[in-house]
Parts: sequence; structure tokens; C-alpha cells
Amino acid sequence: MSQAIEEKIRLIQEKLIQLSRKNAAIEKENMALKQDLEEARAAAASAVSNMEAAQQQLDIARYGNTSMSTEERKAFEKRVNGYLREIDRCIALLSV
Repeated sequence: MSQAIEEKIRLIQEKLIQLSRKNAAIEKENMALKQDLEEARAAAASAVSNMEAAQQQLDIARYGNTSMSTEERKAFEKRVNGYLREIDRCIALLSV
């Protein structure tokens, strides 16, 4: 009877060791995935920033080389006013 109990204890210990190894592997994979996610988020933010800069350059080139219609002028003024509001918000945040 005592051999049966010892055998069950040994099996439980082996299973605990296996679970511990699997847990360590999963934690390592989780950390790698978190790092990959952060890198992907940074890349996405950079891509958005580059896209916005390219859009601004395109707008400048478009509005600088041609005469604008009334609708285009209103859209351009609206965009410029939006930029000015954003700059004012940034200045206000820096002043605090």
C-alpha cells in the first residue's frame, strides 16, 4: 500500500514539474508577444505620422500651385484653423 502511495506522489511530482515547465514556456512566449505588440503599435503610430506629414505636404503643394475655388478655400481654411486649435491646445498643455 505504501508503494502505491509513493508511486502516486511521484506521478504528481512529475506532473507538477511538467506544468511548471509549460508555465515558464507560456510566460516566455507571452513576454515575446507583448514585445512584438508594442513594436507593431510603434510602427503603426510611425506610419500614421508619416502619412499625415505626406498629406500635409500634398495639401501644401496642391494649394500652393493652383488657384483655389471657393469650396477648396473653405476646406483649406478649415484645416488650417484645426491645426491652429491643435497648436493652441499644445501650448496650453505646456503652460500648465
